[in-house]
Amino acid sequence: MFDYVTAFLRRPLGMLLLVLILTGFPRMAGAATLGHDRPLCFAVTTGTIAPPERTYRCTSEPVGYQQGTLWLRTDLSRIDGAQPDPVLLIHQTRFARLTIIFRYADGFVERQQVARGDYGAHWRIGGQIAFEAPAREAPLTGAVLGFEHVASHKLLRIRILSRTGANRDLATAAVLAGGSITLLLIAGIYNLSLALAVRRQFLAWQGLWAMCMVLWGLFWSQIALILLPDVAGTVASQACTLLACLAITTATICVVTALGPALPRWARRGIVLAALAIALAGIPASLVTGGSIDAIGIVLGVLVLADLAAAALAIGWSWRRGSQQARDLAKSWGLPMAVLALTQLFDFNDLLFGGGAQIAVLFASATQTVWLSITTTLRLSAMRVALDQARAAESALAELAYRDPLTGMLNRRGFVDRLQQAFTGGNEAPLALLLMDVDLFKSINDQFGHEAGDGVLCRIAECLRRLERELCVSARMGGEEFVLAVSGLTGFVLAEFADRVRMEIGACDHGEINRARAVTVSIGVAEGTTRTAFQKLYAAADRALYDAKRAGRNKVMFHSGAPDVQSRELERDQLTFRWSKR
Repeated sequence: MFDYVTAFLRRPLGMLLLVLILTGFPRMAGAATLGHDRPLCFAVTTGTIAPPERTYRCTSEPVGYQQGTLWLRTDLSRIDGAQPDPVLLIHQTRFARLTIIFRYADGFVERQQVARGDYGAHWRIGGQIAFEAPAREAPLTGAVLGFEHVASHKLLRIRILSRTGANRDLATAAVLAGGSITLLLIAGIYNLSLALAVRRQFLAWQGLWAMCMVLWGLFWSQIALILLPDVAGTVASQACTLLACLAITTATICVVTALGPALPRWARRGIVLAALAIALAGIPASLVTGGSIDAIGIVLGVLVLADLAAAALAIGWSWRRGSQQARDLAKSWGLPMAVLALTQLFDFNDLLFGGGAQIAVLFASATQTVWLSITTTLRLSAMRVALDQARAAESALAELAYRDPLTGMLNRRGFVDRLQQAFTGGNEAPLALLLMDVDLFKSINDQFGHEAGDGVLCRIAECLRRLERELCVSARMGGEEFVLAVSGLTGFVLAEFADRVRMEIGACDHGEINRARAVTVSIGVAEGTTRTAFQKLYAAADRALYDAKRAGRNKVMFHSGAPDVQSRELERDQLTFRWSKR
């Protein structure tokens, strides 16, 4: 086991993960900031009225605000090149009410407010809330933000941009979020459908993971507010926490089931238990609204990193053992696993157009599920091609078992089975068997050689194939003996048909052999019905053929009337074909 761990750490992905763990954990967010470098001064009150400016502090971190109101103030008059038409963007989080106060140099105050379950027209796709400062001749001097019953100031992401910049960022975030969710939805439905079609368990888990990510993306991006506006704020954030934990759990189980036997049983069970622990920890994390959310967040971060490390080691272990599935998983899961690890180790804050870590995870997840869907489809297509080729080869071998290798005609087994397929379950109808034998065939072999004799048999086979019709089947029974079964002909018409067969075979061109002698056949005909026992019909035709040989050859002889030829006896043994209604 140590050798596998060492080998994994020698890889770039393993070294990167080790460096991130040693340098970046635990992630501790500082005080809330405006953008990347502008601190916010804070004050804490028990009421909903903004405190006087002298009560704000710009150092340390706020405490004890979860049951009151956390006020954040920034002085915008000292921003170089003040933003034209400023827009305040806040990432949605867990609070009861948010009040925004814009102050102008002429003393004018603009007050805007949203509450849990009621964002009005302020919500934007991309998980943000937008507050636009009114355009006035007097410059904007400052802004005050009041968060009532906010869960944690470390979860706040606040930016101020020009209207043009804000619209650009919001549009880009909306495109990334909407596109990623759409891809996840398509891939999730596809994987679930594919799982039902090919009965692969890991595809079902992959589909469930994708659907969890779809729901998470809908709540985080606030697209869900189109249909469910009442979930804005705390409810949406709680749903996101629970869905994120479920997504990690299903993703881990997907990896374990995909690796299958390549992974030891104890390892599979351990990784699944770790994944279930994340799902269970997600329940209290989704319900908490107070200050304990920070502690639970650290516990969840540790569990997620441990789960990622275990999954990475499992993939590396299986890869070393030659698992092709592990290679596919490494290529598809590498990006989302790395992004998820980075989000646990570093604070993305307002990066990626304000979407931060969430939009990075969403985009990486969409990339993963599309990539894995493509590789899985290609792998299953290759397996399907191989299976089709195997079935084709099996069918070809089965066909060869029913074919005469020299002439390509049906052999005895193929002839009997073909008749059974043609007449089983049908109504009783006339059926005649024409059994024919090449006259003096041994002398052809002796005089012209066996190769010339084989040529004679092949040309007779071609002649018989030309005579076949819908209910007319021919075969080579062995040696120089051929058979032709014909349905629907009786009496004089059957006799005319049998004599035409004899003459057409006699007219075949055999080259040098024809110049020395005629090649003819003797034919014995037995009449019955589609319910006549094959063995008895064949025996009757064989006796008629013997009569034709004794009569001088190159003749057609009908069976002279054995009483059991048209009997309806239904017994059969291994060599008997039964014309019967199934």
